[in-house]
Amino acid sequence: MFRRHLLAVAALLPLALPVAAQAQGELIVTKQSFEIPSFTTRAGATVPNLRIGYQTAGTLNAAGDNAVLIAHFFSGNSHAFGRYGAGQPAGYWDAIIGPGKPIDTDRYFVISADTPVNLNTGDRNTVTTGPATVNPATGRPWGLTFPVFSIRDFVETQKALLDHLGVRRLALVAGASMGALQTIEWAVAYPDMVARAMPVIGTDRVDAWIIGWLDIWAAPIRLDPNWKGGDYYGGPAPAAGLAEALKIVTHHARDWPWADTIGVKPAEGQDPRRAVTERFAIEKWLDDAAAARARISDANHFLYLIRANQLFLKEHESPEAALARSRARWLIVPSVSDRVFPIEHNRRLAATLKEQGRQVEVAELSGPLGHLEGVVSMAKVSEAIRRLMAE
Repeated sequence: MFRRHLLAVAALLPLALPVAAQAQGELIVTKQSFEIPSFTTRAGATVPNLRIGYQTAGTLNAAGDNAVLIAHFFSGNSHAFGRYGAGQPAGYWDAIIGPGKPIDTDRYFVISADTPVNLNTGDRNTVTTGPATVNPATGRPWGLTFPVFSIRDFVETQKALLDHLGVRRLALVAGASMGALQTIEWAVAYPDMVARAMPVIGTDRVDAWIIGWLDIWAAPIRLDPNWKGGDYYGGPAPAAGLAEALKIVTHHARDWPWADTIGVKPAEGQDPRRAVTERFAIEKWLDDAAAARARISDANHFLYLIRANQLFLKEHESPEAALARSRARWLIVPSVSDRVFPIEHNRRLAATLKEQGRQVEVAELSGPLGHLEGVVSMAKVSEAIRRLMAE
């Protein structure tokens, strides 16, 4: 397939490939940065000096075929496993990735990368290029002049990174939520390269219902007067709109048993009977969680991530036609109580793949956290992952 980005001069910073270390039983990883001097999107737009961050653990073998790629969820980054220092927070899938774990870093070279237009622009452990990045041609942030990226474009940036690292074949591609969409796009785009695929809390298609929900996520940003059509850099950011958008996402990604743990009590010192401005505890919890997240996030990046998700598999005539390209073995991990990507979509994904002759196992997660079960509860499906990796 014709590669539309320049790999020959791709730069890796730093040039060495540090292997993750272990300190007192903890897997210590290093955040690194990769640059593509010129990247062309599937739609034909060009971005110079596109940078993404990544981390690795384990050692790539001489054949270059023991690699595992972990793709992150909507609000995540590459920190899927290990710690950046002794005693620091572990990556979100650390329960299943590491020495002796289901995705065993003693056997596999595991890579996780930030996407372009990553949400976490205020996090020093995130490296990304997007609307908040300065356009070298103008000296100002790109804003909405930044090209639209699709999930497939995310895959192509990862492919460039893997080529540079010497990876020839992926023993596994896996990811949760938006990472599941990237997993499926990988299996479809590079069927000869992907041996196994593990989409977690994903979907087989982004249909009109999901596109509508994603638009609802985005709406508060567009309604914030500080958004200014995306041209807010150098002035007040649309912080209120971004916080409201993240509040919708936060609530949508959970389920009612989780909300019952907070209950219908008033927030401390508040009485909703007195005035409509006084809050219930659940409202205050959502406000606080969203405001904290908004402080390290960028509103335009949020909108670009929305569009990338809406464009999932849209290069193909149908989801079925896309999936027919895959040759991978599949482990599909849905959440029974998922309100974002319903379990029915995952069961349809499994049925389609089985009809196409693929080897498929489904391991369903249950629990009070809805969509988030696929981020925080992966230890529950450890044995299914071990079976997948043993075959």
